[in-house]
Amino acid sequence: MAQPERNSQKDNKRGGGDPNFNWRGVILFAIAFALIGLAVLFRGGTGYGAEEDVPYNRFLELLEHKQIVSDAKYPLRLVIEEGRPTQTIRGAYSRPGVGNTPAQMVPFRTTIYLNFTTDLQEKLDKAGMPIAIRAESNVLAQAVIGFVPIALFLLILYFLFRQQIRMAGKGALNFGKSKARMLARDKNKITFKDVAGVEEAKDEVQELVEFLRDPKKFQKLGGRIPKGVLLVGPPGTGKTLLARAIAGEADVPFFSISGSDFVEMFVGVGASRVRDMFEQGKKSAPCIIFIDEIDAVGRHRGHGVGGGHDEREQTLNALLVEMDGFDTQEGVIIIAATNRPDVLDPALLRPGRFDRQITVNLPDVKGREEILRVHSKKVKLAEGVDMGVVARGTPGYSGAELANVINEAALLAARRGLKGITLSELEEARDKVRWGKERRSLALSEKEKTNTAYHEAGHALLLEMLEFTEPLHKVTIIPRGPSLGSTMWLPLEDKYTQRRNELLDDLVVSMGGRVAEEIVFGDVTSGARGDIQMATRLARKMVCEWGMSEKMGMVEYGEHEDYVFLGRDISRARDYSEATAEQIDQEVRKLVDDAYARAKEILVKNREKLEVIAKALLEFETLDGNQIREVIEHGRLINPPSPPPTSGSKLAPEKPPRQVVVAPDVAPPLGGGLSGAPA
Repeated sequence: MAQPERNSQKDNKRGGGDPNFNWRGVILFAIAFALIGLAVLFRGGTGYGAEEDVPYNRFLELLEHKQIVSDAKYPLRLVIEEGRPTQTIRGAYSRPGVGNTPAQMVPFRTTIYLNFTTDLQEKLDKAGMPIAIRAESNVLAQAVIGFVPIALFLLILYFLFRQQIRMAGKGALNFGKSKARMLARDKNKITFKDVAGVEEAKDEVQELVEFLRDPKKFQKLGGRIPKGVLLVGPPGTGKTLLARAIAGEADVPFFSISGSDFVEMFVGVGASRVRDMFEQGKKSAPCIIFIDEIDAVGRHRGHGVGGGHDEREQTLNALLVEMDGFDTQEGVIIIAATNRPDVLDPALLRPGRFDRQITVNLPDVKGREEILRVHSKKVKLAEGVDMGVVARGTPGYSGAELANVINEAALLAARRGLKGITLSELEEARDKVRWGKERRSLALSEKEKTNTAYHEAGHALLLEMLEFTEPLHKVTIIPRGPSLGSTMWLPLEDKYTQRRNELLDDLVVSMGGRVAEEIVFGDVTSGARGDIQMATRLARKMVCEWGMSEKMGMVEYGEHEDYVFLGRDISRARDYSEATAEQIDQEVRKLVDDAYARAKEILVKNREKLEVIAKALLEFETLDGNQIREVIEHGRLINPPSPPPTSGSKLAPEKPPRQVVVAPDVAPPLGGGLSGAPA
């Protein structure tokens, strides 16, 4: 799914330099200390230059030698400062020149103490040197001078941390602002051409596009466009992509926000953000506001584990009020997406808020082919690759998984040095996405390989021998994903329901691995854990949900839902008695035991075929459905596969997969190693 383009202009301007070193701060600190030094150095200076500090005895010598000058330019002054025990004589003296250098006038300052200079006036009168007496009050000046360095330091700190201060203020004032990201019209390049496999959903939202383009067309007849549209579907089916395509087709602004962006640690922030989001939408009308994963904020009220009122419920209340308060004639349409509609509050789903629910299901075979064609435009395919074949082999895949299949196939073809992606790479990518990558580097002992071969042979033989099972696709004893071996089947067509006979045969196939181990070795392993788990779950659904038990009848026992909602389900009492629960357990056990008995009967009768399949797996490691059918019909392999890479090599090279034209699959792989396999 394409991501919205971001304006990185600001980021481009911040180029160069080490981001962790603040050169501007260093320069400002240097300027601050220089100014402080200058203030300390020159404070108290006169208006006619820097003064020389002359001791009192030196002053008397200058006075005696007639070097003291007192005229209009350099008057001799006695400065009396209030509150201080000293006085200051300011003036100038004549410094004789050296050689041809003329004499210089040097300003001076002499500090005298009142207690020791009582005869100063007499000496001045004797020398014929008049002096002007001036009283000064420097308390304010001293205070200002003392405060200047501190003020300069604080000013420098402000300039140094100005950006941080602004951001802190912005964060404090904008806590209640909406975090909705606006995707401008010129940035949104997604249209309905980029959305495939959801034709019904596209048809339903087409009128939203027409309304945003021409609102008067609907207002003329008095029609009211839905206030809100809720997109419901499994993960990866393209709900967000569809919402962006609506905005792209209508050429209107697109606000995108996640449900988790509303709630913060501070009380009231979520509700404030909801109100701000709707205000932004009204200012940019017509527009689309898209709330992804709305179940994060729209869950049932009062179903929290502790009960009571919390911040999330307050945010939901604000959302309900805002959706009730705005009119669609303003041109603001709310689109929300979730894959958990069962946990949403009923007040949020009622008409007038989310008037329309659009289900975005997993694509069918035609939709998968269209999706594959959309994603294959970005890669280079080899000639003759039929996307219809790949689509038939990928039932139950979402749009995101199909995109991943194309990408994995492209990476695989690049590793092999091919000029284009062939059907072989697409098939292996399909198996890797659904069942995991082959782990050929996993070194298995001969004993474990033999046990896995018979286990998978039991599954494969039952798949072909039973009447109501799906066609076998592939069986392998190469570790793939968490399992040591896998048996894979692919249905001939998309299936949405299953008959009782098909489910009973599926139970028999699940028992095949454990039964084969018991028949051949007289012992069983822990490798059938996954088979037992799947069979138990299937049998319980047949009894409790699908009414396929004659003894229990067509009654649903317990409220069964795909997902558990803890706040609602933790206190839900079981709606049947202990006696009924015991009967359910007995029926489940009977279904599993009957399947085990049928599997054992079939495998004992076909022991020779089981041996041939297992030995072929030990020799070739992977067999496809056609080769298994050859063994069943002729007792031997007529067209054996190419031999595997060096057996027993811990780092054996990857074997290119066979090009097998297959039909789709819906079921997960059966196989030993689902429990106790190396991670």
